Amino acid sequence: MNLYQDSNYYVCHKYKSRDEWRANRIQGIGGSDASTLVGRNPWKDNNTLWKEKKGTVIPEDISDKPYVKYGTEAEKHLRELFALDFPEYEVQYMDNVLLRSISEPWMLYSPDGLIYERTTGLKGILEIKTTNILQSMQKEKWKDSLPMNYYIQVLHGLIVTGFDFVVLKAQLKTVYKDNDIRIETKHYRFTREEKADDIEWLLREEKEQWKKYYKSNIEPPTILLL
Repeated sequence: MNLYQDSNYYVCHKYKSRDEWRANRIQGIGGSDASTLVGRNPWKDNNTLWKEKKGTVIPEDISDKPYVKYGTEAEKHLRELFALDFPEYEVQYMDNVLLRSISEPWMLYSPDGLIYERTTGLKGILEIKTTNILQSMQKEKWKDSLPMNYYIQVLHGLIVTGFDFVVLKAQLKTVYKDNDIRIETKHYRFTREEKADDIEWLLREEKEQWKKYYKSNIEPPTILLL
């Protein structure tokens, strides 16, 4: 079973390069855009996102920043470790892809992996995050649940794919004053059924924002609901 191709929920677009992927991603709302769209991203507001999508503001290129490079390089290894640690899942991955929702074609998603539970036949999405813990408050956000922006990202992924569950693998790295590095790896798993109310809320909010501001070409007021 090819999870990228065999779906009634989405169409998979494979691009030749990262630049081509970025050029097509700007045309819709991707997973990392979703929290910004609904005012739940601490790093970017919804007004800036609208301007980027409309081409009046050029998105900042952060690909050369050390933490971004680290996350990009680490992702493939963390995905391989996940497959080794959890052999009950078949892990599939394709780079430079966009999954486009059939029912809502402006909704896009680029997974870090798609997973198939061998015993149950359930389908899931895999997200991988690496983060440097610089303050105790950051660590607290990962304690019992996901930071809100990442939580919304995976809910968006469940909407686009129609899949049954999500696993987010997080590597939390803390560097101490003596240059000692401590790494904690956490896995968060939940099902579509468990988060049905939140999925319904997010789909409603995204559709409202898209229709009101993007289709009508009206600049949105800044919202921040953190």
